[in-house]
Amino acid sequence: MLYYSLQCRLEVRVGLSVSVWVCLGPFASVWVCLGLSGSAWVCLGLFGSVWAVWVCLGLFAFGCADQDQILPFCCDAMHEWFIQPGFGLLFDIDGVLVRGKTPIPAAKKAFQKLVDSRGQFLVPVVFVTNAGNCLRQKKADQLSQILGVPISQDQVMLSHSPLRMFTKYHEKCVLVSGQGPVLDIANNLGFQNVVSIDMLREYFPLLDMVDHNRRPKLPSSPIVNLPIVQAVILFGEPIRWETNLQLIIDVLLTNGSLGNAHEMRHSSHLPLLSHCQSLCVCVCLRRFGHGMFLVCLENIYRKITGQELKYEALMGKPSELTYHFAEYLIREQAAERGWRTPIRTLYAIGDNLMTDIYGANLYNRYLEERVRTRQTAAQVVQATVEGTGGGGSPKALLQDQDMETALESELASPSATSCKSLLVCTGVYNPHSEVPADASHSITETVFHGHRDFRFDPALMEPGHIVEDVHNAVELICQQENFVSTRH
Repeated sequence: MLYYSLQCRLEVRVGLSVSVWVCLGPFASVWVCLGLSGSAWVCLGLFGSVWAVWVCLGLFAFGCADQDQILPFCCDAMHEWFIQPGFGLLFDIDGVLVRGKTPIPAAKKAFQKLVDSRGQFLVPVVFVTNAGNCLRQKKADQLSQILGVPISQDQVMLSHSPLRMFTKYHEKCVLVSGQGPVLDIANNLGFQNVVSIDMLREYFPLLDMVDHNRRPKLPSSPIVNLPIVQAVILFGEPIRWETNLQLIIDVLLTNGSLGNAHEMRHSSHLPLLSHCQSLCVCVCLRRFGHGMFLVCLENIYRKITGQELKYEALMGKPSELTYHFAEYLIREQAAERGWRTPIRTLYAIGDNLMTDIYGANLYNRYLEERVRTRQTAAQVVQATVEGTGGGGSPKALLQDQDMETALESELASPSATSCKSLLVCTGVYNPHSEVPADASHSITETVFHGHRDFRFDPALMEPGHIVEDVHNAVELICQQENFVSTRH
């Protein structure tokens, strides 16, 4: 019989490295299972966990490591295979984990429950923010420092992250507007031919005429190599609004070729993809956000052309598209960890009724309707096969399902069947504000600060739960899911 030896280097919490030579002869055939799938993988993983625990107990018996070093490792190894999560967590950042640059104390405490002794997450977690002026890795580094646990960029979802699935534009020439490293952001999202507003202004300096000090002193030679812009992408509020508004309108009215004259009677315009942040940013005094910039752009376009500005896609909370992509990231994360239990429930934790709660409830409505539609379709098809008739036409139901294919062709079908919202009291939401006698009437009469293309529905602003902070939110979720952390 062949004997193989494996040097297992176990990094214990105090930094001690223990090298153990383990005879694996009787178990050599197990490695053949690497070529198998399904139950073979589960058996192999279970064997690995039990084997790791057996080795650890051996170390303890021989005095190579003490109880405090061995027990966390054993618990983590067994937890990995015996307790697999069927839910995922979506965390807002501002107002939930931090206030400005100040960490909220409950956040660090909450995340200690969500990781094992090695710093690995026990459940799939994605951070969903409407910020969009930086790269994912930078935000991940900030979160790692704030929470005291390692966060990867694959767990961070910025407002523009769903643009990764718009692959049909990745090789086209796109104009991007916003602030921060917009070219790096666009390249990181997969766009290969990018033009910024600043680049466009350099190519055509006479088009930006508001600031007299920036007008060119000498006539410039025409740029002949500038490619025709084929789409416009708005990452967030820009610095110079007048410059961005003017050049974006110019691009839309010339169909991407600024050397041409304006065409006022276009039946359509270039594809426009945008982040739909709130109208105002809630600080001490409300400040204009990207939503206000979109109001300006939409009204200028309508005033000039007499037509409505249309969007190819709107991203950022409360957009349903954002939650589609977040659910996809949750599934990807679970698959990478080898968790085979389907993620059926999402929990969205936020502090803003009009973005976090509205968006989570909107996506939950989509998931519930999707389940009902597919159940009805299955019943109709079954009735048709059995010749008993049915309550609908299979062809019509298939046409309804085709509405989902644009997203699901890129992301695959969601495994989640519900998205539950939790509202914390550490940010925008004020639990001590005066409650009106007729709450439903008050909500209906509230000025809606969402985007023009979102229909205001008061029912979508009702959170599933209201809790004090993110730590209480995590505890409530663990109770509802009967989920026991390895760290208490």
